[in-house]
Amino acid sequence: MNVHEYQAKTLLREYGVAVPPGELATTPAEAEAAARGLGGDVVVVKAQVHAGGRGKGGGIKLAKSPGEAKQAASEILGMTLVTPQTGSAGKLVRSVYVEAGSQIARELYLGVVLDRASEKLAVIASTEGGMEIEEVAAKTPEKILSEYVDPNVGLHGFQARKLGFGLGLDGAQVKKFEAFLAGLFRLFVDKDASLAEINPLVVTGDGEVLALDCKLNFDDSALYRHAAIRELYDPEEEDPRERAAKELDLAYVGLDGDIGCMVNGAGLAMATLDMITVCGGEPANFLDCGGGVDKETVIQAFKLILADENVKAILVNIFGGIVRCDLIAEGVVAGAEEVGLSVPLVVRLQGTNAEEGRKILAESDLAIIPAETLQEAGEKAVAAAGGR
Repeated sequence: MNVHEYQAKTLLREYGVAVPPGELATTPAEAEAAARGLGGDVVVVKAQVHAGGRGKGGGIKLAKSPGEAKQAASEILGMTLVTPQTGSAGKLVRSVYVEAGSQIARELYLGVVLDRASEKLAVIASTEGGMEIEEVAAKTPEKILSEYVDPNVGLHGFQARKLGFGLGLDGAQVKKFEAFLAGLFRLFVDKDASLAEINPLVVTGDGEVLALDCKLNFDDSALYRHAAIRELYDPEEEDPRERAAKELDLAYVGLDGDIGCMVNGAGLAMATLDMITVCGGEPANFLDCGGGVDKETVIQAFKLILADENVKAILVNIFGGIVRCDLIAEGVVAGAEEVGLSVPLVVRLQGTNAEEGRKILAESDLAIIPAETLQEAGEKAVAAAGGR
């Protein structure tokens, strides 16, 4: 689960991590009042959406007076912000964060993420703040510093100091950096975060170390024990299809292709997406119906897939282990009839009662395209969508 910048900074403050003062605003008048309350000569008005690269899309503006803050907010609020992370559809801006300006001397990068290979938490730092860390890794990997922390032991002070000196900070700044990182790390562990990214981490003209921007992601599987974090969820920032899938307890991720996929099991779903790509097509979604898929689930999954106007064909790939293929076949027929299926449908059934399931599909009045193997299913789905 992602949260907005202003929410992330509220959490940072709770853990003693230094951030500039700021206030949330949902109207230009509120932005003006916030700027006046913050004082100072300059404030920054920032669009609050779940995406990076906001400045490149015009979602971050400097204002040198409360009046300018009001004008900046009027330009940002209500806009559809398009950034490299939003896709061409962009995101509607419903609120802005008005933050006190900072005298920036240096921009750095700091992040904490789970490293599955080492089974440790990786603390990553770089002198190239303000840039995408993936770009830095690709072009100048020598500028990335890393420390690996055993979560059972915790972050050692020497590790924080090593990173601080590696970033070129002086003695006083390293002490502030050490306290900053210690707070960020505690937040990461305490709240079951999956990513904590400070970009940029700035050193001000008077030597302060501040989080100028912050991205926090949390492990969905751990939200049951973090009621306060769950309250930060903003459904408006989620893909409507993914939001609907979550309500149906389906694992769904929207993609950019035109072949809708309905599969039971995450591993099989990934293999199905790979096969579609190998066969020259592009999947429109990842959809794992789960091991307990039934007739009603199939109907809802069809509706979810067809909510995407780009879908030109659907591939249903079911392995009957716990679930029986004949029951799935009944659900496929019922679902296709209920939604008035208007695109080609390719179905592959293997496993428990697969023969009975194929017979049900063959005897239906629907123009269902059967497939035996995964490759055959991929080839037929691509062909049905108009591909090679």
